[in-house]
Amino acid sequence: MNAIVLRGPGGPEALKYEQIDRPVPRRGEVLIRVKAVSVNRLDVWIRSGLASYGTTYPHIPGCDFSGEVSEVAPDVKDFKPGDRVIADPGIRCLKCDYCLSGDNNLCRRMGIVGASSWGGYAEYAKVSADNLVPLAPHTGFEEGAAFPLTFLTAWHMLSSRAELKAGQTVLIIAGGSGIGVAAVQIAKLFGAVVIATAGGPEKTSRLTGLGADHVIDHRNEDIRRRVMDFTSGQGVDAVFEHVGPATFGSSLASLKKGGRIVICGATAGPEVTVALRDLFSRQIDIRGSFLGTRRELITVCDLVARGKLKPVIDEVIPLRDAARAHARMEKSAHFGKIILVP
Repeated sequence: MNAIVLRGPGGPEALKYEQIDRPVPRRGEVLIRVKAVSVNRLDVWIRSGLASYGTTYPHIPGCDFSGEVSEVAPDVKDFKPGDRVIADPGIRCLKCDYCLSGDNNLCRRMGIVGASSWGGYAEYAKVSADNLVPLAPHTGFEEGAAFPLTFLTAWHMLSSRAELKAGQTVLIIAGGSGIGVAAVQIAKLFGAVVIATAGGPEKTSRLTGLGADHVIDHRNEDIRRRVMDFTSGQGVDAVFEHVGPATFGSSLASLKKGGRIVICGATAGPEVTVALRDLFSRQIDIRGSFLGTRRELITVCDLVARGKLKPVIDEVIPLRDAARAHARMEKSAHFGKIILVP
């Protein structure tokens, strides 16, 4: 089969289009004929060596993909060849205390498809049957590949961690990214007032079209100042943060007293400086967030199937041109999700 193979960390040029043997499903596993796979910031981190979830080489990245079941191991009963499916990106042990209590995104052996194991940048991908979710008949494969990781992560951040309620105001950093597009829609679904940032007039205009109540061009405007303008000097109840040092200071300063900032990533770097006095005097909560639970993914799948949430696809690119897709993401030239098709 054809696949994108990493022989070691590097730039986009490290993504090599090669022919390798097709995987063989073993006990509890399913072989998927990949129809579409999306590009995530995590893929860029894995490729560049900035993050590792037990990644070894050679490696096939890609944590978000959809396709048809091609082959199942003899003990797999819930899926059959021809079934339309998406991959749940979270690898869970299903045995530890967190998994058994339902908080399976806290699994003691948590991994990610495409990072801890080979992923979907290939014509075929092998995953555990526990990592498959049926894809609704009327949902396209490209759309199916565009939402699992980002919409699941955004849902968990806003629902479980930020505890966002109707009427509250949320600041969404980098709203034009794949996860930002998801967050804007989810926050509006919750009935929140949404302030979103993006780089440049084209992206800010598109965020308004997605339902953002206010937009900030973070290339040319001061985030905190504009937030205070929009909130009559009060600040926001919650901040959706995934960039890191480039925006963290503005995010923290944009919160009202008693507000909370939820963080799922660090695109601009892993370290920030925080004045502890600001935290206790303003009673600010800083909360981390990682993926989401299986139950939350099922909820997101249902909302996508019903048209309540809609993945936004930036560009569809042939799998062999994965390097171009990564270069586009690193330039932040995309709005929504970049999709690769074998």
